[in-house]
Amino acid sequence: MYVVGQNCLGCRFSDCVDVCPVKDCFKIGANMVVIDPTLCIDCGLCEKVCPANAITSDLNSELKWIEHNAKYSQIWPAINTVIAPMINAQANINLQNKETKFDATAQEIN
Repeated sequence: MYVVGQNCLGCRFSDCVDVCPVKDCFKIGANMVVIDPTLCIDCGLCEKVCPANAITSDLNSELKWIEHNAKYSQIWPAINTVIAPMINAQANINLQNKETKFDATAQEIN
């Protein structure tokens, strides 16, 4: 299973959604996406295309991010198409201590 970690915070690139063969695997929040662990087929395609290096195997992820993906994937809506990254996404890639910026709000999808 693959997990989205804190590097996604403030970026929310959606290249991962574009390559994922599983519909509804990615869920979208206000400032990041998460992967639904019940839907992930462990193909690894998402990890290869993430510009923020935010996606890793659960074997290389911190437990808090594994739990975070499991929790919010059950609350947030699915994202099935590429959307524009967040404003200043490129600048936010290398910020430190990003987890303090987490917003639990679900993102509205139009």
